[in-house]
Amino acid sequence: MLYPLPVVMVSAQDADGKQNIITLAWAGTVNTNPPMVSISIRPERFSYQMIKDSGEFVINLTTKDLAYATDYCGVKSGRDVDKFKKMNLTPLKADIVNAPLIKESPVNIECKVTEIKELGSHHMFLAEVVAVHVDDAYMDEKGKFHLSASDPIVYSHGEYYTLNEKLGTFGYSVKKK
Repeated sequence: MLYPLPVVMVSAQDADGKQNIITLAWAGTVNTNPPMVSISIRPERFSYQMIKDSGEFVINLTTKDLAYATDYCGVKSGRDVDKFKKMNLTPLKADIVNAPLIKESPVNIECKVTEIKELGSHHMFLAEVVAVHVDDAYMDEKGKFHLSASDPIVYSHGEYYTLNEKLGTFGYSVKKK
């Protein structure tokens, strides 16, 4: 019942160069220093073995414009279809890992696996963030990133939602008026 969740497209690549995208809602930040994230995947999923064997993946944030592709990449298997081609997504070479970035994503987070925890139905990949890419279209003249301008989406009980109303900023509840 811990909803909504960020919904992300995770890209991976195997040793033979085959690329895939898996949509996950079980992803999150776990540490600041060093920067670390986690993703949880069922072992029977096609991307699972790619990530386990390579020890690398890229978390690609999703947007309203990517909602259809995000859903498609979560329900179709890479065993049967090339999701990059089918969804007209552009794989880009990452700086550090061998997994591709998704060009159409506003943020790409390159990750190296540090540990795999077999938890039951899902295995959790703990990973160190080794590089982050942001689309310049969402940067202002002062170098501040504005993810909200990309119209990010979240997942809640089988449904996708946009995040489009800012309610406040960190600490606004205690600021003097």
